[in-house]
Amino acid sequence: MQLRYDGLKRSPHGKIPVLLLSGFLGSGKTTLLKRILSWQTDLSDTVVLVNEFGEVGIDGELLKKSGSGIVELTSGCICCSLSADLKKSLEDICNRFSPARIFIESTGVADPTAVHSVLQDPALAGHMTLEKIVTVLDADYWEARENFGPLFYRQLESAHLILLNKIDLMDPDLIPRFLAEIQALLPGCQVVPTVRCGIDPETLWLPTGPRITNKPMRLFQEFIPDRAGHDQDPGSTAHFVTFSFTDPRTVNESAFHEFLEGLPPEVFRLKGPVRFPEQTRLINFVGGKSEWSAWDGQDITRLAFIGWDVDSHAILTRMARCLTSP
Repeated sequence: MQLRYDGLKRSPHGKIPVLLLSGFLGSGKTTLLKRILSWQTDLSDTVVLVNEFGEVGIDGELLKKSGSGIVELTSGCICCSLSADLKKSLEDICNRFSPARIFIESTGVADPTAVHSVLQDPALAGHMTLEKIVTVLDADYWEARENFGPLFYRQLESAHLILLNKIDLMDPDLIPRFLAEIQALLPGCQVVPTVRCGIDPETLWLPTGPRITNKPMRLFQEFIPDRAGHDQDPGSTAHFVTFSFTDPRTVNESAFHEFLEGLPPEVFRLKGPVRFPEQTRLINFVGGKSEWSAWDGQDITRLAFIGWDVDSHAILTRMARCLTSP
């Protein structure tokens, strides 16, 4: 089942949903935005606000081919010198376009909490809401995270979804460790490994709860990085694994939830109907979090898995133990 591009919709109160793309310098935010805009050709009801830190909005020029409304903020950062301009631009966007959704691509030195504060201004809060923060994390940056300071960590702590990007440029042995470290420190966040921000619409639109917080970054301050040496293999490729499980028998619900909790962090996607004794339901599992919905198709368990260099046989064996007796 494929969600359409318009998965980000107005709230029940009619507010315009805002998707904020965050991430440190050079992480791949523009790559992600261009990928999103390619999912559907008709973007006449979408406005993209690009915050290019510099005199020329290069990113905006690249994105104008998409056909959506492009608004650029230049010569500053939306979380500091341009916060007033951000507010004014968003007000103008509402008046000029009346969009169905707004994408904000922030500069790499922007703090998502500051953008959130601007959206809480009374002049804007009644018209739009920050629906989701997606932070693009260059996998190479994670290993050197102790060098980047508080802003780098704030971008991660604020995120609903983190894309661990450019994993094709890393030693494959590091990726499971990175996923485990990030999910251990940010258990409420979805973490998905990507190559050139390659995600599908359903992963992006999966609903999430609020993440914005003003708490101190104690998790990262107390964390002592593992500095074990690894030689990088420039020629390594992404070890993505896809496999499936199909069985007509019913699944023990308690056992299945234990199965989900025990999945390694390298299994970042699981989707399909699960046949429980009382009903069959559709699960969409992304980055450690699950969304359940009704299922009106065939009463059979049919699950598709996506992971990073995982032991599919061991996972399928564990899944089989969740089945009830014939």
